[in-house]
Amino acid sequence: MHPALQGLLTIVIGVGACIGYFYVSNILLDRVIFPARGRHAGRNINRANMVRPWLFLFPALFVLGLYLAYPVFETLRLSLTSRAQGGAFVGTSNYVRMSHDPKFWEAMRNNAMWLLVVPAASTALGLLVAQLTDRIRWGSLAKSLIFMPMAISFVGAAVIWKLVYDARPLGAEQIGILNAIYLALGGDSPRNWLTIPFWNNFFLMIVLIWIQTGFAMVILSAALRGVPEETVEAAIVDGANPFQIFFRIKVPQIMGTIVVVWTTITIVVLKIFDIVFAMTNGQWETQVLANYMYDKLFRANDWGVGSAAAMVIMLLVTPILVWNVYNARKEMR
Repeated sequence: MHPALQGLLTIVIGVGACIGYFYVSNILLDRVIFPARGRHAGRNINRANMVRPWLFLFPALFVLGLYLAYPVFETLRLSLTSRAQGGAFVGTSNYVRMSHDPKFWEAMRNNAMWLLVVPAASTALGLLVAQLTDRIRWGSLAKSLIFMPMAISFVGAAVIWKLVYDARPLGAEQIGILNAIYLALGGDSPRNWLTIPFWNNFFLMIVLIWIQTGFAMVILSAALRGVPEETVEAAIVDGANPFQIFFRIKVPQIMGTIVVVWTTITIVVLKIFDIVFAMTNGQWETQVLANYMYDKLFRANDWGVGSAAAMVIMLLVTPILVWNVYNARKEMR
């Protein structure tokens, strides 16, 4: 079957099934379970109205439970078992083995570096761009160009930047922009930037900063536009300069939005996998937690340690996610 026809058929069947479910469930609820007739008609109508929202929510709750809740509990179970022992329960031995693996601590150290650099740099650059593009005539075009990397997949961005860091032998034409600039400025020979320990992590971080700056810019630009003009005008009357207006008037009023942007990017950083996998595959001391989990699950065929690494990622992400939701709800009040 042609893919386009198959996609259209899937949509028709899916939409038809949803309509059929809601139609049949309504009939069963109103005519069979709580019929609106007889002595208890009023009470049945009230009961049906109480049940109906949950009946409509059931498909979404079922899918969320199947694809979100079940994998969490199954991953926890696998982290407490051993594949080598036929799935036998081994308690926390997988976590102990993982804690003695130098690659795990390398991944933890690198993730900590990513957490310190990427959210701060992305949020700061996004805030700077949001402020500056609002003050120039072609700001909308500039915002579109800066936001464009958000439309690229992480793997696509990794391929682009891998070409930027590409190194050819000395004397050959350099297709990597960074090496071309380095040699033009007097460098002795092309450098394999992604193989330089410690610094190669920062070269990988640049890719995510490039992507996430557009996201931060859009959110913070909307927040800056929401700052009351009266406060800015009052500051100008009082003699405040542009820097004072920005840092003492605007930034404090959008601090809640800055925190939400920061924590959202932090969650992305904790789950970072694609960029590292496509550019270095965790070699040359660039391992991160998600890549470590992948290596254990699909290369070492060790579901115990791999699932334990997945649980560590979830434990690190959950508090930030809860804090983010709490702040978002507080902003809506």
